[in-house]
Amino acid sequence: MDIHSDSYRIAPLSDQEDVVEVIRQAESEIARMTGNPEVTLIAYEKTGTAAGK
Repeated sequence: MDIHSDSYRIAPLSDQEDVVEVIRQAESEIARMTGNPEVTLIAYEKTGTAAGK
């Protein structure tokens, strides 16, 4: 998968293990609910100083 955006970037979460664990739990629950074991969630954050940030 190749996703490009000037408005968002992948959120750096390596030092936030609690946040990463919530994402893992959400992936597991979505996989269970859909029957699709290949669920991956990607955390993005807004970039720049655009209005509404």
